[in-house]
Amino acid sequence: MNYEELLAAKSDGRLNKTQLPIGEYYRMQVDGKFRGMVDIRPEMNESVVFSEALKTESERNKKLVNHHQLHFTTIEKSGEVRQLEVEPGVYMSFQELLEETPAVVAQKNFIDTVLEGLVDITKYLHAQGIWHICYSPSSVLVRKGDNSVMLLSHGSFYLGVNDQQELYGKDVDYVAPEVLQHGTVDGRCDVYSIGRFMEMLFRHADMPLEYRRAVKRATSEKPEDRYATPEDMLKAVQQHRSTLHSVVALVIAVAIAGFCIALYFDMMPETEQVEFVKPVPRQAIDDIIDDGFDPAEMGITNADSLSEEQQVTQRELDAKAEAIFRKNYEKEAERILGKIYNKEYMSNSEKIFLSKSKSVIEELVKRQQELGEEAGLTQQRAEKIAEEINDRISSAKTKALGGTNTRGIQK
Repeated sequence: MNYEELLAAKSDGRLNKTQLPIGEYYRMQVDGKFRGMVDIRPEMNESVVFSEALKTESERNKKLVNHHQLHFTTIEKSGEVRQLEVEPGVYMSFQELLEETPAVVAQKNFIDTVLEGLVDITKYLHAQGIWHICYSPSSVLVRKGDNSVMLLSHGSFYLGVNDQQELYGKDVDYVAPEVLQHGTVDGRCDVYSIGRFMEMLFRHADMPLEYRRAVKRATSEKPEDRYATPEDMLKAVQQHRSTLHSVVALVIAVAIAGFCIALYFDMMPETEQVEFVKPVPRQAIDDIIDDGFDPAEMGITNADSLSEEQQVTQRELDAKAEAIFRKNYEKEAERILGKIYNKEYMSNSEKIFLSKSKSVIEELVKRQQELGEEAGLTQQRAEKIAEEINDRISSAKTKALGGTNTRGIQK
């Protein structure tokens, strides 16, 4: 008797048990081989609506083609579907995986791969007019070996069931509120549930900023506040991460420039004009792709449709808005950059300097976005003006530090 057989013997012959909305999934030995089975919930099978929905899903399941989709065949008794036999393979629920090996979430790219897998299968299902509805740790399966995401049964087939809370039981927290209230069901329901699933994964790990922002929006109670599709949620995570990488690169560039300038002035006492390399333009760190921007909402119309007099007025308004932004942002930039451009702060090691500077740069980018919105500027214009001000203040402060014979970042 091998190890799996010993475990099966201790659990009534059943391995990897997990509760799906339609019944209990498990693996057991059939004709000398372990096979995946689902025992349909008897109390649900008493419902004509549920039974018809199960038959409909059984027919659709055969035609679904995606490497994250599991297929099954029905086993009937007395004209009722009593069991499902799942295609060959070793599968377990995420709940069981995390109970056995919670450290798996810390593996490189594990969480990214899980989200990408969920988005891939969900995008395919939506194209077929199907919504999964409940991405709970017990109903999302994983293939043993490569930890690939796998889905079996989908909730949109059972929307006709009157009591949705009874259908999903303990997993009801992973279901969008509008589903439980028999409201409108669309892709945003799956966005909500995927967001809840990602929250669950990060109970075992620290949630990075890019995920924190995306998950917060995905799990909004109001459907209109969420992403329209899971693909939009994935893009948000990727673009937030790209922005953070750009910020880190900027911090490194600033630190190196500060060190080199300070060293130069220390070795060459005489004052000389230094030509700086202009940093690559960067995107704002928070919510850069979260919400679309409609100029009409702020009273801005197509310039081609304005009279000459209206265009002159518009240009005057734009100039005033820029002046307000410049004044307010320059004050904030002086204050925030002053936290890192000082003799005491730059005397730290380069590693400590870079680590502590990250929060300062994030604060600066956040204030730029807030002040730009208050002044009514477009994001692109606010970024351009902020970039000019940052360059000017950074240059002035680094020169001042060099002029006082500071050595900048000490190795």
